[in-house]
Amino acid sequence: MVRARVPAALLRRPKPAKPDKRRSTIPELAVRPNPWFRALGLTAVVLFGAWLGLLVVGDVRTPVGPMNTTMTLRPSVSGGTKINISPLGALTLDSHIAPVRLDVNVDQLDPVRSQALVDHPERLSGLQDEVARDVEHGTLDLALRSCVAVVSGATALGLAVYRRPRRALAAGGLALALLAASGATAYATWNPKSVLEPRFSGLLSSAPSLVGNARSIVTEFDVYQQELARLVTNVTKLYDVTSTLPAFQPDPTTVRVLHVSDIHLNPASWKIIASLVEQYKVDVIVDSGDTMDHGSAAENGFLDPIATLGAPYVWVRGNHDSRVTQRYLEGLKNVHVLDDGRAVTVAGLRFAGTGDPQFTPDRSAAPGAEESQEAAGARLAGALRAQRDAGTPADVAVVHEPSAARGTDGEVPMVLAGHLHHEEMEVMEKGTRLRVEGSTGGSGLRAVEGKYPDPIEASILYFDRDTRRLQAWDEIKLGGLGLTTAEVSRHLPKENLPGAAPSPSPSPTPSPTDDPPSPPPGTPVSPSAAPSRTGPGTGPGTAR
Repeated sequence: MVRARVPAALLRRPKPAKPDKRRSTIPELAVRPNPWFRALGLTAVVLFGAWLGLLVVGDVRTPVGPMNTTMTLRPSVSGGTKINISPLGALTLDSHIAPVRLDVNVDQLDPVRSQALVDHPERLSGLQDEVARDVEHGTLDLALRSCVAVVSGATALGLAVYRRPRRALAAGGLALALLAASGATAYATWNPKSVLEPRFSGLLSSAPSLVGNARSIVTEFDVYQQELARLVTNVTKLYDVTSTLPAFQPDPTTVRVLHVSDIHLNPASWKIIASLVEQYKVDVIVDSGDTMDHGSAAENGFLDPIATLGAPYVWVRGNHDSRVTQRYLEGLKNVHVLDDGRAVTVAGLRFAGTGDPQFTPDRSAAPGAEESQEAAGARLAGALRAQRDAGTPADVAVVHEPSAARGTDGEVPMVLAGHLHHEEMEVMEKGTRLRVEGSTGGSGLRAVEGKYPDPIEASILYFDRDTRRLQAWDEIKLGGLGLTTAEVSRHLPKENLPGAAPSPSPSPTPSPTDDPPSPPPGTPVSPSAAPSRTGPGTGPGTAR
C-alpha cells in the first residue's frame, strides 16, 4: 500500500504572530509602584540593616588606661556619650548632638596594669595622656568598623529583600552616607566641656565628692584631669580589694552649702539631708522655707532632728510656716533664723534674709499677695544696702518666694529661694544670681496629687572661701514616692568655665570684725591658670 506523501510545508508549525508594536497598551491596565512607597521601603531597609550591622559587628574592645572597655555606636535621638561602670553605675555626657550615641562599657580592670598603677603612683602624672591616646585610637577603630558594619548590614538586607544587586548596593551606599552625615554632625556639635558637667547615676552619684576640689575643677582643668585620674585609681582599688570607697578629703578653700526647701513635713528628708551633710562634708545648711505644712504647734516636734544634722542650719519662714514655727526654731541649738533683713556669718559666709510676709497653709491666694512679696523684697534690699554701707556686706540673701528675691537684684551676689517645687537658676538683670530650689520633701503629701510623684531635690553650692563667690553647684535629684532613682549633675557658672575671660575684682577695705566683703554683684571670679578651651558652652549642664 502506498502512503501518500504530505508536503513538508504542511508539517511546519506556524510561527506565532508578532505583537503589533503600533498597538499601545491600555493605561488602565498598567500598574506602576508608588515612588513614595519605594523610597519609604528603601529607607526602612537602610536603617534596619545598618542597625543590625552595628549590633553584630559594631563593637570595639580596646584598653583605656588600666581598664578593658567596649565601645559601641548606637542609634539615638539626642546623641551624647554614656559610660557604664558596672556595678557602680554610669555617667552621661552631653558630648555631641547627632542621631548616634557612643556607649563605653568598662568590662573589667586589667590586673597587671591596675596593680602597676597602684604600686607606682608616680605614673599618674601621665595617665591622662595615656587615656586620651587610648580613647582616640579606640574611636578611630570604632569609626572604621562601624562603616563596614552599616554597609554590610544594609547591603545584605537589601539583597534579601529586593534580590537585585543594584538595589542592594544602593542600600549600602545610603547607609554609608547616613553614617558619614551623622559623624559630621557629631564633629560639628562636639562639646569638650561636657566632661566638666557629667550626670551621675547609681553608686557613682557620690562621684562629685570623690573628685573633690570644686575650685580646681572650675579654674584649673589640668588639676581636674589629675583628679579624674585619681578617681580612676580609686575605682581600680575598689575593684581590686572589693572594699569601701576611699575617704574623701575636703578642700579647705571651698565652702559647701546645702540648699534645701519646701520639706513639707516629710520625715524622710532629715535622713537624706544628714546623708548629704556627711557625704559632701557640708559646712552650712540653708532652708528657704515651707518646712512645715500647717504651721501648728503640734507639728513642732517634727523640727527636732535639725539639731542632729551635723551642720549649722540657716532658715527663713515660708508661707506654710507660722510665727509659732519660727519661735520654736529660734530655741533650737545651732539654728539661725533670718527675718526682717537680719544677717549672720556662718562658715565664713554672711547670710541675710527675711521671712515670707504671708501665712497661707491652705494655699489660698490673698488679695495683694504679689505686692506684699515685692514690698518684702524691697525691705530686704534696703537692709542689704545698709549692711554694705556699714562695711559688712552680705554674700547670700535668703527668701522663700522668687518674687521677693527679685527685689534684691544688684544688692547681693546671690539670692536663694524656693516655693516653686522645681529647680531654677538665672542671673538677673543687675547681676545677682537667683537660685530656686526644688522640694526637698518631694512636695510632702502633695506628691500623690499628680500623675507622677514629685522628685526630692537639693543642691550643693560650692563657694570660694577667699572671694565668697559661687564656683560650682551639684543638683541632686532623687526619685519621689515609690521610686528608687538618683541623679547628680554638676553645673558651672559661665564666668567660671575654663577659657572664660577673667575680670579683676575690686578690693574694698575689709571690716576689722568681718570677713573681706564680696565684690559687687555680677563681677566674675578670675580663673586661676585656666587654660583656653574651645567648644560650645551651652547645654543641659550650662548655667542658665
